[in-house]
Amino acid sequence: MTERVASIDVGTNSTRLLVADLDGAAGPLVTIERLMRITRLGRGVDASGSLDAEAIERTVAVLREYREVMDRQGVAEGRVRMTATSASRDASNRDVFFDAAEAAVGVRPELLSGDAEARLSFLGATADIDPALGPFLVFDLGGGSTEFVYGTGGPDGEIEASLSLDVGCVRLTERFLVNDPPAPEDLTAAISYTDAWLEDVQLQIPQSAEARTVVGLAGTVTTVAAVELGLASYDRDAVHHFVLTKDAAEDVFRTLATENRADRLHNPGLEEARADVIVGGCCALVAIYRRLSLDEILVSEADILDGLARSLVG
Repeated sequence: MTERVASIDVGTNSTRLLVADLDGAAGPLVTIERLMRITRLGRGVDASGSLDAEAIERTVAVLREYREVMDRQGVAEGRVRMTATSASRDASNRDVFFDAAEAAVGVRPELLSGDAEARLSFLGATADIDPALGPFLVFDLGGGSTEFVYGTGGPDGEIEASLSLDVGCVRLTERFLVNDPPAPEDLTAAISYTDAWLEDVQLQIPQSAEARTVVGLAGTVTTVAAVELGLASYDRDAVHHFVLTKDAAEDVFRTLATENRADRLHNPGLEEARADVIVGGCCALVAIYRRLSLDEILVSEADILDGLARSLVG
């Protein structure tokens, strides 16, 4: 029986909604509505350890909008799952946000551990990929953290290992990239910081070197793909399962990192709201290519939202 469900992912940089129809957890996911707003909930959390009041209000305003969308699309009570990730994990005052979010949506955000976030991302990302292309290494490069998970795909796929790192586009930008455009030594520092964290991937997920397919998720990865494709307007179908080579990613990085924000905006595929953090994200992305000796990755638009939606049906 087909069920209509909704999932909300409240991240460090963006707040996203998926309304979808599903016929069983392993069945095809039919998207009814998919929305994304840059809300920057995690602005300043790395330094202050708390969520900013204005950031909370921005995010809650979007959640109110999403509640209206879910009502309009006929999402039934009990068929919504909302999660909060890195920024909320790091914030001492997250309950202030959780109370307001619950009032706006009707369900309380679930504070996901890095491991749970990785597993849901893996479920969403691999559901529509031929299991024969596995085993898979999936990484979800977010605003405040990056999750890695290794396993086999398909409805009966198994996860063997996962790891969450405190590396993300917002965290790197706020910590290292204070100039516009960033100074070369600051770019080097951001990449080196990421590289040090990535050593843990090789130590704790040694089988990652055996992955047949590496899948990259989230806004930095999809934006770099869109810039490489030169998309005048965002085309999800063009980005989903695009093969992004290391050479292409390095080329986009060099272009964006040497431009100031105003000039960066002229690159087709880069939305204005990401212009100030995309270079930080690129630092993390090229570090991943380099440390893990990757020639290419498969870009996926299916991610934790899709995994959350599938988790709502039996």
